Amino acid sequence: MTAVTVSRKAVVTLPKDTQILITREFDAPRHLLYKACTTPELIKRWWGGDRGEVTTAEVDLRVGGTWRYVLTATAGFEVAFHGEFREIVPNERVVTTEVFEAFPDAGAVVTNTYTEKDGRTILTVLVDHRDRQSRDMHINSGMEGGMNEAYDHLEQVAISLR
Repeated sequence: MTAVTVSRKAVVTLPKDTQILITREFDAPRHLLYKACTTPELIKRWWGGDRGEVTTAEVDLRVGGTWRYVLTATAGFEVAFHGEFREIVPNERVVTTEVFEAFPDAGAVVTNTYTEKDGRTILTVLVDHRDRQSRDMHINSGMEGGMNEAYDHLEQVAISLR
């Protein structure tokens, strides 16, 4: 597995031709990080990073339930993602589908794993695309900068729940 980049606190690697693996440690216990990642009002506070306002955060947190987030970017355009929950183990693991609505054929399966040690949480996100082209489009989209901004906000939201 070759490391692609290390930015701020996230490590992004490409373990297979169709996969993106993201790992980041947060200064918050996993139950608070999980809550911040699954509660619509809290998602609105962090998901957009510094790139705009999250105008929609819908979460039907059950297997077979759906989710949808919409960001109105500071440049004025909208970015929307949606998916379906496939597996939920509260405070430990969430598996969803993820579709960037501008490219609906490039969907992925995303596994979020929350591992706690000494009150800190390691979030591991495995994004598994259908093909290498979709994975590469995702990597080349600028996702890393936005993700790191969002993760900085996520950490602050989780800490605020203490």
